[in-house]
Amino acid sequence: MGAATKLTWRVEGMDCASCVAKVTKAVERLPGVSAVEVNLMAERLTLDLDPAGRPEAVEEQVTALGYVAKRLGGTVAAPPVGAALAACGHDHDHSHGHKHDQGHDHAPAAAKAAAPEPAGHGHSHADHDDPADATKPWWATGKAKLVWLLGALVVGAYALSLVLPERLTYPLFLAATAVALVPFGRRAWALARAGSPFSIETLMVTAAVGATVIGAAEEAAIVVLLFAVGELLENVAAGRARAGIRALASLMPRVAQRIRADGSTEEIPADRLAVGDLVLIRPGDRVPCDGIIEEGTSALDESPVTGESIPVARGPGEAVVAGSINADGALRVRVTRAASDNTIARIIRMVEEATASRAPTQRFIERFSEWWTPGAMIVSLLVIVITPFAFGWDWSTSLYRGLAILLIACPCALVISVPAAMASGLSAGARRGLLVKGGAALEAIGAARTVAFDKTGTLTEGRPKVTDILAADGRSPEQALAIASAVEQGSAHPLAKAILAEAAARGIAVPPASAQAAIPGRAVTGTVDGVAVSVGSPRHAREANATLGVLEAALDRLEGEGKTVAVVLADGAVAGLIALRDEPRADAVAGIAAITALGVRPVMLTGDNRRTGEAIAISLGLDAKAELLPDDKLREIGKLRERGSVVMVGDGINDAPALAAANVGVAMGGGTDVALETADAAVLKDRVMGVAELIGLSRATMANVKQNVAVAVGLKGVFLVTTLMGITGLWPAILADTGATVLVTLNALRLLRWAPTARTTASS
Repeated sequence: MGAATKLTWRVEGMDCASCVAKVTKAVERLPGVSAVEVNLMAERLTLDLDPAGRPEAVEEQVTALGYVAKRLGGTVAAPPVGAALAACGHDHDHSHGHKHDQGHDHAPAAAKAAAPEPAGHGHSHADHDDPADATKPWWATGKAKLVWLLGALVVGAYALSLVLPERLTYPLFLAATAVALVPFGRRAWALARAGSPFSIETLMVTAAVGATVIGAAEEAAIVVLLFAVGELLENVAAGRARAGIRALASLMPRVAQRIRADGSTEEIPADRLAVGDLVLIRPGDRVPCDGIIEEGTSALDESPVTGESIPVARGPGEAVVAGSINADGALRVRVTRAASDNTIARIIRMVEEATASRAPTQRFIERFSEWWTPGAMIVSLLVIVITPFAFGWDWSTSLYRGLAILLIACPCALVISVPAAMASGLSAGARRGLLVKGGAALEAIGAARTVAFDKTGTLTEGRPKVTDILAADGRSPEQALAIASAVEQGSAHPLAKAILAEAAARGIAVPPASAQAAIPGRAVTGTVDGVAVSVGSPRHAREANATLGVLEAALDRLEGEGKTVAVVLADGAVAGLIALRDEPRADAVAGIAAITALGVRPVMLTGDNRRTGEAIAISLGLDAKAELLPDDKLREIGKLRERGSVVMVGDGINDAPALAAANVGVAMGGGTDVALETADAAVLKDRVMGVAELIGLSRATMANVKQNVAVAVGLKGVFLVTTLMGITGLWPAILADTGATVLVTLNALRLLRWAPTARTTASS
């Protein structure tokens, strides 16, 4: 048999997790199909198709479910910015269902398979708004029209019952019930055929039909009306939640001023900009692309993207990010990323993908719900069958109370309690420059016992400057700097850039070097004019058996001042010392204090020498482990994990192994591009306080989750007891589900207003 081919479709019309489950189950049954992956937010279906299978069969199967499948070709294309948002008419995403059971979420969403939605809840595609409803106010949607119709029938029936005999008004209640049972029944049947027989629709329809059979049509009508109202309120609440992500898309301007070859400008749609285009950004304009400034100097307000309120000065050669605002001077910017891959587009995709990543708490709730509903249905059956014999209830009473328990049985409110809070927390963080790649990471951050920081570029500015150059006997400082600069050429390391910058500032001609190489964590080496040169740590010099001589005392003095000292060796002999200092970030002291106030222990893991590391650590108020090679950092992370969960904060490049080894890796200080592509979370503000804010956001989110679970379980428990005691009946029972669902959704929406407090407290 030939190799399977990976194919991709865009599936339009999916708007909740049950839609994902329907598409997944239906396509998996087709011959020759395997590895089915459905991404809700990206509206994407990816699968492996054997030669025996037919792509047309996939499209036919998806179309039969009521969706539109459009073949994308052999590669998985990135969705347009916010493309999935407009189609989401109803976000009843109780379970994202992705097969992701690890603590981290590094895989792109397109590579995550969507598992079937847990039994016990879910809605069919017919449940959701017509696509045209996306542009309508909530009171004009199809769901609202059904509520108005049912409400008019029920209110009219009750009004007439005050003046007419029951035999004349009872049919009106039956009519109201029947009007609702047609769409709800159709949805229940579709869900049952799709493999979700225990949906809320099935339970509600069963209870309503049963109520009419025993002569309780009035209550049946109230049940279906409350159910319709509950769905409408959920729709409104979900729309508000999606607005947070949609607001990110609005940061992009619609048009851009592209500069022609003759110097004139033309106005084109911003999404048509291509890599290499030159763009004019006038004062007051919003930046339409990621790019590099070729001409002009201005202050840029990057707060819409990073949350940093202070404008940042930018000039030629410096990067700008899409969505920021040009405050004063005109800029000419060369586009470096296409519209589908700029900063805003990647933030939106990351938030969309993050909302599809399930936290451990969510996975537990989903597993629990799979047993809850069948168990509740068994209890309902036992109430109907056993209580007449055990407690002497009449059959009408046992049937009535058993039907009420059916309505309590659906775990919708319980299952939506976690993803609703997670989605709001992720959106709230994204708007403040705190990006978290999924619920698993968001949950783990708040549970951390230790936060481990890299030093350079994380606790410090990452832009060290040369402060001292001491030459060995027989050499001048300029000579030592020249050969050190020669072997550092081409390196992106901050210390190398500082050495090269100092040579340029002094006007020193840098000789060419050959055979350049790096010894990770120790030194860089090369050959200059036939001389073997290395620039590395004092530890490396000692390992090379180099004698510092009179420079030993100077080394101790410089390190005692908190400076990093590079030893320059020429043919194994010391040629000189170059001291550099990287100042702590302005908010480092306050950020470390905020983390400590949250009950989390901050530590610094650095490859710098012990005295420099300790000097920086003492000034910031945290413990330090210094002179660590990459392997040493991994071992230290392992030791810290033995005491509890660990968050590692680094620049996203040099610290990649340590970021991956920690429970949660947070990228900071490596620039927006690195921050978006590495680790489990990113602080776009380049502020140490952002780490404390992440912890606060995580704890606020998990507090919200606990509140939601308590409301969902508590209401069901109360109504279960009162129903068995005969205190409440059918219509209060439906409130145990739809009412609780609305309450937990509205409670989750409070997180959209989350903002870090002065002490970054854990409360929402």
